[in-house]
Amino acid sequence: MGGEIYQAQVIRNFFDTITGTDRNLTRIYMCVMSLAKLRMESPEKMASLLDQLKKSKIKKELSVDLLDYVCDAANELELASVQTAFGVKDIKDMAQDFNAVSLDSL
Repeated sequence: MGGEIYQAQVIRNFFDTITGTDRNLTRIYMCVMSLAKLRMESPEKMASLLDQLKKSKIKKELSVDLLDYVCDAANELELASVQTAFGVKDIKDMAQDFNAVSLDSL
């Protein structure tokens, strides 16, 4: 599960980069290649991703294949890992916090 949390954090950084104001291709490159290494992709797959990154740089437009790759990786992760990476608490944990709040404190 620890590896999945790292993958989820890399995916989060990827989406933060592509949706933010500073769409730095170097950061995108690092996210995609880090994700591929964490997923232990074959050298052929990594070469294909690198080729898509180069094409993205030339066209100055993010390749749909890269976006598909990251989305597929995100889809394969366990929900608990994603929640941990994004800092989301479980609903049950939050419900216990609300039970501890008294009406007098409001």
